[in-house]
Amino acid sequence: MNTMRRQWFALLATLLAGIGAFAPASALGPIDPELQRRDRSLLEARFATLAPQRPGKTDLYVIGFGGDSTEDVFRNEVMYLEALMRQRFGARDRVVSLINHADSMTGAQTPLASLQNLRRALHGVAETMNPEEDVLLLFMTMHGTAEHFLVAQMPPLFQELIDPKELRAALDDAGIRHRVIVISACYSGGFVKALSSPDTLVLTASRHDRTSFGCGPDSEATYFGRAWMIEGLNSSADFVTAFEDAKKRINAREKADDFEPSLPQISIGANIRARLGHWRDHIVPGPPVPYPYDAPATPSNDETDARAAAKAPADGSVHEHR
Repeated sequence: MNTMRRQWFALLATLLAGIGAFAPASALGPIDPELQRRDRSLLEARFATLAPQRPGKTDLYVIGFGGDSTEDVFRNEVMYLEALMRQRFGARDRVVSLINHADSMTGAQTPLASLQNLRRALHGVAETMNPEEDVLLLFMTMHGTAEHFLVAQMPPLFQELIDPKELRAALDDAGIRHRVIVISACYSGGFVKALSSPDTLVLTASRHDRTSFGCGPDSEATYFGRAWMIEGLNSSADFVTAFEDAKKRINAREKADDFEPSLPQISIGANIRARLGHWRDHIVPGPPVPYPYDAPATPSNDETDARAAAKAPADGSVHEHR
């Protein structure tokens, strides 16, 4: 990656660290009451269409949380998560998406990604699933700070910071026992200790003291989102196997870009591996799901020359058609 992009990442990390240093640990700007009513209505409508759990079988329920409206990449990943879970993993009517993005306000509206809406989503899903039998996958993609806050924002509507204790409390209050928590954010390893339990798998894009990469105005997917979700889960239905493969891909990419390693983290509870095995026993993964947000590849000069040569007459002459 070129020097300009490395400087951009460094500047972004500094700015986000400043947010954590000077802001309180809770909401910086609360969501407007009218928006809260809108989101409550959208969530209630979504809960009404969630598929019921199947007695005796482990079902997967999914919540996607795209936390920052200022970059498309976070919206992209949550929208893709929904498509991947529906099409490849059989969670067709068991997905709830929370997205901070301009698109969430128009057309097929989507609830915003705030801590309050996350709490509502967790409780709504818990009322439908069997909390003792089924598994929740919570995937969060956003910016994180060096002080271990996740930044949920949609300027100028609201901005808030979510800390590890708040996230753990939201999960505990919902009463969902079996959890897979995936956080794609800088410094997200700072959430591992607070979120770990015997019934939880925690995956993070970076160690507690490291940034992760792939955000930015021109990015289609984060390094971790691409390696674990787009590539890993299209190759394996095992979340842990996909993570181990993702670490190798991310390490190779960071070396090529001359970045300090992000060092993704994993915590596997003593009971969660068997529970995820029960879930995989009841699914037949579908075919890989293409990622729709990648920009079309631009042919290199060599490829352009090769195509031109392929179209030229075999004798090397040029025939003009009038």
